[in-house]
Amino acid sequence: MKWIMYLGAALLLSGCAFKVRQVEQAGPSPTATAQVGIVNHTGKYIYSASVDGAGGANMARWGAGGAEVCCASIPRVWYPGMMVLVRWDMPDGLKHIIKEKMVEVEKYDEPGDIYMHFFPNDKVRVVVSNAGGGAKTHPILHSGKPANLP
Repeated sequence: MKWIMYLGAALLLSGCAFKVRQVEQAGPSPTATAQVGIVNHTGKYIYSASVDGAGGANMARWGAGGAEVCCASIPRVWYPGMMVLVRWDMPDGLKHIIKEKMVEVEKYDEPGDIYMHFFPNDKVRVVVSNAGGGAKTHPILHSGKPANLP
C-alpha cells in the first residue's frame, strides 16, 4: 500500500513539474496592461475619452496629466499599422458631441501608458509612454494654454 501512495505522489509531482515547464516555455504575455491618459491641446473641455473602450476620464481645456484610468491592453512590441479606436465627447455648451476615429499608434520602444492627444479640428494622436502627459520627456510636448489666448 505504501508503494502505491509513493507512486501516486511521484506521478502527481511530476505532473506539476510538467505544467510549470509548459508555462515557462510559453514565455511572457504578448500584451501589457496600460493606464489611459488624456492630453488636451485645445480650448474645449473633454467630458470623456476612451481608447478601444478603456478610459472614460475627462480633461480640462489645455490640460495634461498622468495616465490614471485603468486599463487598456497594448502589445509589448509596436508594429506598423497598429490602430486603436478613440472615442471622445467634447460638449458644446450643454450639448454632448461624441466623435470617434481610428488612429494609428505612434512607434514606441517599450510598453508604457497609452495617451490620447487631442488637437483642434478633431486631430488625434496616440502614443505609448512611461512619461506623464505634461512631462518634458513625453513623446509629444504639451505647452499648455497659448499665451496669446484669453
